[in-house]
Amino acid sequence: MKNTVSLNQNTLFKRLYYRGKPYFSPFMVLYLMPNGTAVNHLGFTVSKKIGNAVVRNRVRRLMYEAFRLYEPQLKTGFNIVIVAKSAAVGAEFHNIHRVMGGILKKAELFK
Repeated sequence: MKNTVSLNQNTLFKRLYYRGKPYFSPFMVLYLMPNGTAVNHLGFTVSKKIGNAVVRNRVRRLMYEAFRLYEPQLKTGFNIVIVAKSAAVGAEFHNIHRVMGGILKKAELFK
């Protein structure tokens, strides 16, 4: 992804949970906060309540791919954390992709 780097510091995740603006959908919650840089910082969270490691990684991969397809159309300069809900476990990719587009539109991230 050209304009997005990985968000991998626990303090940034916590800051987004408490200070970021949440956007809710049936399969995920998106936390958003401006970061003042020219790139987006992206992180995914899938709780152990969702399932075992195989299930969690599949959900994470589906959400990552859905975000990757929308990434060229997005504004830059934000910290983004996407938290999976348990409904995402049985969802097919086209449903996750559609919901991801809706939540990104609701967050006004499209150019």
